[in-house]
Amino acid sequence: MKVSLNQKILSRNEEAAAKNRQFFAEHKVFCLNVISSPGAGKTALLERTIRDLKGQYAIGVIEGDIETDNDARRIQAAGARAFQIETKGACHLSAEQVQNALKMIDAQTLDLVFIENVGNLVCPSAFDLGESGRVVILSVPEGDDKPAKYPGTFAGASVIVLNKIDLLPYVPFDLSRVLADIHTVNPQAPVLQLSAATGEGIDAWYDWLRRHLEKKQP
Repeated sequence: MKVSLNQKILSRNEEAAAKNRQFFAEHKVFCLNVISSPGAGKTALLERTIRDLKGQYAIGVIEGDIETDNDARRIQAAGARAFQIETKGACHLSAEQVQNALKMIDAQTLDLVFIENVGNLVCPSAFDLGESGRVVILSVPEGDDKPAKYPGTFAGASVIVLNKIDLLPYVPFDLSRVLADIHTVNPQAPVLQLSAATGEGIDAWYDWLRRHLEKKQP
């Protein structure tokens, strides 16, 4: 009987994801896997969220990036515990990497853990990390064709954040097309239109977080 290398990798990832999910349930930690293209504003949204909510919730962030600890230092400066995973070329985080990082940030003492995945709209969506839910971020400058081009990623989202809406007057972006395409692939997920830079629309994101933090599931 032959077992492919991919099958072995996915099987090991699923085992680690199950353990992560059990950890979050036992310790009543709400964990969100944040996925987007590079530059969509993942770190900026998390920085603003931490600064605005850190008096209400204990928040930690696991940062995934190919190189550098730049994002972890930004998160720590905002006031949250952070641990950077440098994947050294890998295009996504694995459940085993997340499992190790949870120990570094003492996640059992936190209310909310964000996993900022490696920036792209393909690989991260294929790997279960044991998270409670997924946040997919699309930014206005990326263009309005992404939900149609990457339907699998948007289909797996618990909530979709449309970021940088303050730039709508300055770039070609068909908002109605984006909303229709998202609705086609994922009619259940709410779409939150906001700007992490200016704060426009940010309260809807905080309301969504508070509602789901109360029940610890998306």
